[in-house]
Amino acid sequence: MNRKALSLLSGGLDSILATRLVRDQGIDIEAVHYSIGFACSKKPIPSALHRTAERLKVPLTVFDVAEEFLGVVKDPRHGYGANINPCIDCKIFMLKKAKEYLAQAGASFVITGEVLGERPMSQRRDTLMLIERESGLPGLILRPLSASLLPETLPEKEGVVDRSRLLGIRGRSRKPQIALARQFGIDEYPAPAGGCLLTDQGFTARMKDLIASGSFTRDNIELLKVGRHFRLSPGLKFVVGRDEAENSALLGLAGKDDMLFEVEDVPGPLALLRGEGKDAFLREAAEIVAYHTKARDNPSLTVSFWLYPHNEKQFLKVTPSKRECIDSKRI
Repeated sequence: MNRKALSLLSGGLDSILATRLVRDQGIDIEAVHYSIGFACSKKPIPSALHRTAERLKVPLTVFDVAEEFLGVVKDPRHGYGANINPCIDCKIFMLKKAKEYLAQAGASFVITGEVLGERPMSQRRDTLMLIERESGLPGLILRPLSASLLPETLPEKEGVVDRSRLLGIRGRSRKPQIALARQFGIDEYPAPAGGCLLTDQGFTARMKDLIASGSFTRDNIELLKVGRHFRLSPGLKFVVGRDEAENSALLGLAGKDDMLFEVEDVPGPLALLRGEGKDAFLREAAEIVAYHTKARDNPSLTVSFWLYPHNEKQFLKVTPSKRECIDSKRI
């Protein structure tokens, strides 16, 4: 067994500390990140990760696996957590990807930032062992933050890694990690929890609706991350921007045959209508977008709409929708 490892670097504090602990033993480390497309952060993930890797003094390779990961989200073998988060299957998926890359990277084992008992679904002792078996990496997954509480791995048995210099952190408290970060002089890391949209209750409702609608594609999932969402019919989704940034994002996400809406002569949102049977719901969509302006009490507003990517506008005069109608359609 050689002295090179792959470290799964999420960008969170646990994975940063795990990488640092093993790097400090003189192990050659390559950080890898598998982008599954559900990060909460609105900042560019690759650039933030590269800054983290630079501070850790390790090279980083980022893999976009979002398309492939959709199958895991839709039908996880080990089920979901409290929301629509397939945490066990997600970890197995990433570790299988790491296993595929081991030989190419010239590495012999994998490092993760998992902490025994930190997460109720995926970081129990039995679950950690299940993940190890199903990923095809028995004895080759080193969890430095909790290693002294777990079975000895092959890198430890063969003397590649000094087990006495690894830790025995367990549970949900972050105090040990924060203290260790302070000791290492690490002061830049994201706040714990909320790192994955699949654990967010509001996003979960949108995901379940999307799966039920039969339109579970990567483009439609990207749309879930922006704006207020309304289901106008089983095959028709309407999304209303909340601010200028979301209006811009919606325009960037618009695809061929999407319909765009905005209120004339009144500051307000851009909105997007996607799906089948648009013509029967143009007025309802216009009423909803008119409601989301400060002029919602006006008896009549003019709403323009056009088919993307064309820009030939049509116009409707409408009375803004009522709150009860808005609530009944909102996802």
